[in-house]
Amino acid sequence: MGIEDQFKDKAQQLKDEAKRRAQQGQQGAERGRQQGQERGRQAQERGQQSRERGQQMLDDVEDSFES
Repeated sequence: MGIEDQFKDKAQQLKDEAKRRAQQGQQGAERGRQQGQERGRQAQERGQQSRERGQQMLDDVEDSFES
């Protein structure tokens, strides 16, 4: 095996490694984006529930003053 072949093999290995890492980075970014969306959706739901509870308390207080 000549020196040139060794260099070509090494270059190919480095290329494959770079490609693999880039792909992993892409997948990580996608996962992060999905998790971020999910967390945002959950926070929105919690805010909605909290708002509804606050509205219910307000209604209860208003009812108690009316009666």
